[in-house]
Amino acid sequence: MNDETNLFRTLQTLRFYASPPHPCSYLENRQAVTVFVDPDAAMDMPTYLALSQAGFRRSGEFVYRPDCDHCRLCIPVRVPVRRFSPNRSQRRTWKKNRDLTLVRRQARYDESHFALYRRYMQARHPGGGMDNEDPDAYRRVMSADWSDTWLYEFRLENELLAVSVVDCGDDSLSAVYTFYSPDAPRRSLGAYAILRLIEEARSSGRDWLYLGYWNPDSPKMAYKNRYRPLEYFNGLTWRSTPPGF
Repeated sequence: MNDETNLFRTLQTLRFYASPPHPCSYLENRQAVTVFVDPDAAMDMPTYLALSQAGFRRSGEFVYRPDCDHCRLCIPVRVPVRRFSPNRSQRRTWKKNRDLTLVRRQARYDESHFALYRRYMQARHPGGGMDNEDPDAYRRVMSADWSDTWLYEFRLENELLAVSVVDCGDDSLSAVYTFYSPDAPRRSLGAYAILRLIEEARSSGRDWLYLGYWNPDSPKMAYKNRYRPLEYFNGLTWRSTPPGF
């Protein structure tokens, strides 16, 4: 069975629900609509991986995709890791972080991770609702009972500097979320985490690293377009150029 047939059969067996309009997370003064897979559906990694090929993402247990009537600017993107070639800035970032150690751990709650997550959210997204002291809320966002999720720790000796939450499929890795120390801006830890995950995907024989959504009008999502080549989902298939360009 090819990927398109598998995807079609997966979509045929699921129900989807659209949210009411809500403020867009990426563009000011815009309303957004999100389509969710039925939360009561039996979800597993093969089903989720098929949905990923149609531009869906995971936040905790919820699988979703933007579906706004008058806007298609949130474009799913992925890096074909075997063809990725770092630019000069990315090579400098790699060299600056050669002293870091990568540790791969199962996705379990860790107090040091939660403390770093709170520091990151308070520095980067203050007042956004996620910088609270509730570890259960953190667990709900980061993990799902059905997902094969791992935590990639980036350490300088014993100091935890960054954590990437990564869903692991047979042919791909999916970068769910990365949070890092706000006290080391010169290291460009967010960029380095992506570079390291690209290498992890490639060295493990996988084909892609999924990066979520890129929006050409959103400055905070612009960084994703720096990893070339990049593939964009146009609603039907993955292409090497963004829809509408």
